[in-house]
Amino acid sequence: MAPSKVLAGARVVLPTGIVDGGHVIVEGTRIAGWGTPGPEPVVGLGEAREDAEIIDVRGHWVVPGFVDIHNHGGGGASFSGTADDVLTALRFHRLHGTTTLVASTVTDEMDFLVQQAGLLSELTEQGDLAGIHFEGPFISPCRKGAHSEGLLRDPDPAEVRKLIDAARGKARMVTLATELPGGIDSVRLLTEHGVIAAVGHTDATYEQTVEAIDAGATVATHLFNAMPALGHRAPGPIAALLEDERVTVELINDGVHLHPAALELAFRHAGARRVAFITDAMDAAGFGDGRYMLGPLEVEVADGVARLVEGGSIAGSTLTLDRAFKRAVTIDRLPVEDVVAALSANPARLLGMDDRVGSLEPGKDADLVLLDESFDLKGVMRQGEWVVDPQLG
Repeated sequence: MAPSKVLAGARVVLPTGIVDGGHVIVEGTRIAGWGTPGPEPVVGLGEAREDAEIIDVRGHWVVPGFVDIHNHGGGGASFSGTADDVLTALRFHRLHGTTTLVASTVTDEMDFLVQQAGLLSELTEQGDLAGIHFEGPFISPCRKGAHSEGLLRDPDPAEVRKLIDAARGKARMVTLATELPGGIDSVRLLTEHGVIAAVGHTDATYEQTVEAIDAGATVATHLFNAMPALGHRAPGPIAALLEDERVTVELINDGVHLHPAALELAFRHAGARRVAFITDAMDAAGFGDGRYMLGPLEVEVADGVARLVEGGSIAGSTLTLDRAFKRAVTIDRLPVEDVVAALSANPARLLGMDDRVGSLEPGKDADLVLLDESFDLKGVMRQGEWVVDPQLG
């Protein structure tokens, strides 16, 4: 019989709200139920077995495991590297609460991206990853950020198809500058194949962005970054992406990529159900300052901020989602329920995985994060097993 655990006495964040002094029942790899203590306990589904391990988590928060849809690496390793590199980066982010992760590539030669798609698809089939995100090479040289300009190309649907075919059904998202030749046709192609078309690294106008959304684009790749600023006569892509209910907006909440006012603007206009916090992390995350490679480009990390050696553009981040959570609650003063949605429920729903992950509901994977009263990470569980054991007894 599968082991049974009960996390008892926590503040549990459920889709319906926060339960104080609640408990979460885990049976094997799944959540079996939740409830509140007392003579007439309220239980979501099922009851704990008599032999269940009772873990006292009073004074802590229990929230769903985090879902990162845009991540290039961490722990000194990249998702553009070997299988060992990919697993190293994956394990690093799991230690920081990310129990579901989509691996992002960076602009490179097409042959290399095709090869990497094969490797990442194998790891997805094994259950290690949640899929593949191709960021580049189909992006604008005007908004290239930390992508090699010499390797950029227009989003020819035939070449886009080549990448998603190489991913063997595991491609989750492709970031495009949809105003480039072939951009709209590529959005339609991706949509037909069940792959998310994301608008990013773009120099599009407001009108061109509206056209892309109408064609099927549903994500704004790191909103505000690598796109024209919001203007009162030329509102550009930001206004179009914020106003459309069909679009989920990615935000990098590290205090570097976004001013707090920009974060507040996004939450106010998109609403809490349309925001997905991402890391956009590179291999330097958790590995300290120094020189690194992001694809073919050299990056200098100083005081935790990654910039290209040549040109000084911001080059991804060194963020982890537990830090994004704490900042959102303690500095940005966002409601805990909204932050949980942005870190778990919304990206899970976007990926079509919300039947398995993204919330603490009976029948779903037992993926959860334990935080103390200061919102520091104390424990991580993935599919019923502790990745970070809180050792609370």
